[in-house]
Amino acid sequence: MQVLDRRKALAITPLWRLGFRPFFLGGCLFALLVVPLWLAALSGWMGEWQPAGGWLAWHRHELLFGFALAIIAGFLLSAVQTWTGQPGLHGRPLTMLALLWLAARVAWLADLPLPLLAVLELAFPLAVAAVMARSLWQVRQKRNYPIVAVLLLLAAVDAVCVAGLASADEVLQRQGVLAGVWLVAAMMGLIGGRVIPFFTQRGLGKVEGVKPWPWLDLLLLLGSALVAILYAAGIALQARAWIGLLFALLAVGHLLRLARWYDPGVWRVPLLWSLHLAYAWLGVACLGMALWHLGLLSNPSQPLHALTVGSMGGLILAMIARVSLGHTGRPLTPPAGMTLAFILVQLGGLSRVGLIEVWPFWGLWLAAACWSLAFILFAWRYGPMLCRARVDGHPG
Repeated sequence: MQVLDRRKALAITPLWRLGFRPFFLGGCLFALLVVPLWLAALSGWMGEWQPAGGWLAWHRHELLFGFALAIIAGFLLSAVQTWTGQPGLHGRPLTMLALLWLAARVAWLADLPLPLLAVLELAFPLAVAAVMARSLWQVRQKRNYPIVAVLLLLAAVDAVCVAGLASADEVLQRQGVLAGVWLVAAMMGLIGGRVIPFFTQRGLGKVEGVKPWPWLDLLLLLGSALVAILYAAGIALQARAWIGLLFALLAVGHLLRLARWYDPGVWRVPLLWSLHLAYAWLGVACLGMALWHLGLLSNPSQPLHALTVGSMGGLILAMIARVSLGHTGRPLTPPAGMTLAFILVQLGGLSRVGLIEVWPFWGLWLAAACWSLAFILFAWRYGPMLCRARVDGHPG
């Protein structure tokens, strides 16, 4: 039976053998297009063409629910196979899920009728949550139930965005997107808290890793979820001192974690320093939001982009670079050009957060160029391996 199952698995086109393949590749191709399209629209080059809600709403929504959620789906649908010992989604069901994600992206960009757009958009996160819930429930793996809860909350705040689109309420759309951003930050803290110290231990050949502090992990997860709820309710859209204190505590928690994981040896390994720097941006983003809520920073856009460009973009690129190597049976040495990609996404974050304050035009364009080039490098170097069978002959 095992031989038969193996033969069936190997008969599947490699791109559809496991979730990381279509969603890492599709998500990154989408990422390198979204930012140039937004800048083209900002420059008035798109004429009368308008996506659903307009270009600003599209830019905010799609980098989160189009790009980031695709990468999250690819990671979780592949990791759950390791966590549970059950086969991951593959073949036709995986193809259908990827096409659902793509259809939702087309629906937003082409401004399709709202009922169709709403169904396509909300079906994707709910489908991913359902697949994860079923796999985890089969083995009663309670440790990972919070992941399903976060996916359901992401679907809920996406519904807030769709409701804002239906009512032409720009504020409601912002509430949904910002709530979603901090839910993704919660997911980054949850998954990053597990894999970054583990990858650091393995990458540096350490016998023992840093022991987790479960109380800190739980507080950071709950704190980020609370921030998301405050944004979804519209409360956090206005500067409030007590929310600033909440963000300050989150910043301390994330930076304390990072300090515990740190080893000087990470600077010798691009797959490690890229993870550590990306996680550092998460602490910086929380600190910046604390300063804004306390009235010490004038613009909340900068800490928000520290989170989305520096942390989210950086962590995604570093994670998919490593995970793709491991899941395709390759040595954990990134191909040529990826160190430059890691540097570019960090420069993009610095440009979007810092340089833009001094030279707005050049800061914005440099940030966009760095972002797009980083993901072009990933697509160039990793695209072929994602579309080919594992080099060790195993399915997956």
